[in-house]
Amino acid sequence: MASPSLLKGIGTVGFFTLGSRITGFVRDMLQAALLGAGDAAAAFIIAFRLPNLFRSLFAEGAFSAGFVPLFTAMHESEGHDKAMAFAREAAGVLALALAAFSALMIVFMPAVVFVIAPGFADNSALMDQAVELSRIAFPYLFFISLASLQSGILNALHIFAAPAAAPILLNITVIGFLLGATVLDNHRAEAMAWGVSAAGLIQFLWLAYHCKRAGAALGLSRPRLSPDVKLLLKRMLPVAIGAGVYQLNMFASTIIASFVSVSAVSWLYYADRVNQLPVGIVGVAVGIVLLPLLSRQIRAGNEEAALANQNRAIEVSLLLTVPAAVGIAMLAEPITSTLFERGAFTPTDREAVALALFTFAFALPAYVLNKTLTPGFFGRHDTATPVKVAAAAFIVNLAASLALIQFYGHVGIALASTLSAWLNAGMLFVILYRRGHIKPDVRLKKRIPRLMLAAAVMGGAVWAALRFAEGLMGPVFGPPHEPAGPELLRIYVLAPVITAGGLVFLAGVFLFGAADKSDLKQFKRGA
Repeated sequence: MASPSLLKGIGTVGFFTLGSRITGFVRDMLQAALLGAGDAAAAFIIAFRLPNLFRSLFAEGAFSAGFVPLFTAMHESEGHDKAMAFAREAAGVLALALAAFSALMIVFMPAVVFVIAPGFADNSALMDQAVELSRIAFPYLFFISLASLQSGILNALHIFAAPAAAPILLNITVIGFLLGATVLDNHRAEAMAWGVSAAGLIQFLWLAYHCKRAGAALGLSRPRLSPDVKLLLKRMLPVAIGAGVYQLNMFASTIIASFVSVSAVSWLYYADRVNQLPVGIVGVAVGIVLLPLLSRQIRAGNEEAALANQNRAIEVSLLLTVPAAVGIAMLAEPITSTLFERGAFTPTDREAVALALFTFAFALPAYVLNKTLTPGFFGRHDTATPVKVAAAAFIVNLAASLALIQFYGHVGIALASTLSAWLNAGMLFVILYRRGHIKPDVRLKKRIPRLMLAAAVMGGAVWAALRFAEGLMGPVFGPPHEPAGPELLRIYVLAPVITAGGLVFLAGVFLFGAADKSDLKQFKRGA
């Protein structure tokens, strides 16, 4: 039997992450309307992705894998004060490294941007703008990395809400800066870059307040390579190299897309942002909650409970992402039209983003499974194996992108990312299975085919509902190469179609036995 805290924690993190993703969509919708998919949008996307790449690799990836298990074990075996002393030592070393790294990146930003977007080299104005915006936004890395350390402390102390709510502050801040620039008729992309840096500071202060309330005020100590910090760095190093394969894949995609066209960078970005909604809500929630839980159970020698929670995490991941993948694939163009098609965002942009989104949708369960499976390694202090798996997946993504782009343009890049994500998930599962760290139980084996059937029925219902709506109202989401219908009409049509699909899946899940009412009760208690 899985621990009730697993589903409760996932429910809590998922609830606040949903708020983050909704505000993120508002940010993206405003960005699409006010910047479109041209030079300014591409320059900001590069500037925003740079600090987020290193945050994913060094902060969220490496610190989650290295810090959380160590902090959890130390907190339980040596007490709160000892664990916090270790956290302060780690924060001192991290702050010094981040300050030096950020300074170097800002100085050498022209070379960095050239490496990331070599296709922009022929457009000197675009290259200069991307360098300027990247320099403005990069300090975000310093603050958000320290905020990630604070999040690790709070998660290890079973406090999930405040860290999960922090990204909402990022979106609200960037939206505020963008709207302010629009009202003042100022440089919108530059304002968004300033908003990113400001948001990093605000998130840091938010989490510092909640750490203080929890009796875990971080502070900074003199940087010192104590034995515990050396052990942390030893475990972080392979994760820093291999973790964040998703971000690395997206950067590889950006580099290659820059040779297709400037707009291709924005098309892939907008498609990825839609796909990130379920990845963020489900994958991030499962990974955040599962890692400290598995760490405690494995340390206590309770492998049976760890195996049960690993099974339930896989079950929850598939239960929530398989129908999301089917729905997004079936409704790729209506979703793109409803979210983005206004202002500077054209019908050509809509069709290009929808094709990429359709392709990305098939990778959605794989992305979440990757986040679900890696705690099975990190909780056992194995940070090397996921590195090797991530490296193999990255190489496949790069090779497949270069091959497929010749035939399918930017859609070939999305297809390569999808293949890479499934390879990554499959390799992680096989390795854990061979080691005896995953043993699919009867419940998991019984429920997976049943939820697949429910998702297939839902897909048919969504297709039928969309055809019925378009038969009554015409091509409300836009005929080929022509503008879509009125914005409110798009919302009024899409919302009932999505609702109908969700209700059909929910009914199918219970009818076919892919879930039961007790699962819902545990999620409600978590939220």
